[in-house]
Amino acid sequence: SRPLLLPPDAAVGPAWSVIYLLTAIAAVRVWLRAALPHHRLQWLGALAANGALNVLWSWLFFKARRPDWALAEVGVLWLSIGLLILLARRDDAIAALLLVPYLMWVAFAASLNQAVVRMNGPFA
Repeated sequence: SRPLLLPPDAAVGPAWSVIYLLTAIAAVRVWLRAALPHHRLQWLGALAANGALNVLWSWLFFKARRPDWALAEVGVLWLSIGLLILLARRDDAIAALLLVPYLMWVAFAASLNQAVVRMNGPFA
């Protein structure tokens, strides 16, 4: 079964495109405005970890067909976006704001993920 609020496939690609564009702009802004050199290293580390978590969620949900595991992982993904926002905010408030749609989209995706688990579990 599919959740009632599932967006049409045609909307998902453009939504992610906007999120990735905003994230790229935020990344450049933080890189250029970093007050201290170690801020750049922390930012790059957090950005890399977030990217890995993003890919892992997609793999768990779509390829491994384990939405239950993806649901457990999406909380960590969401927290990694929160960390990106906090790290960005110390050097550039606008960059932090540019990441808010990403945080909101992943929160929405988590609620859909939870609905999929509730409607279709248990998974083997």
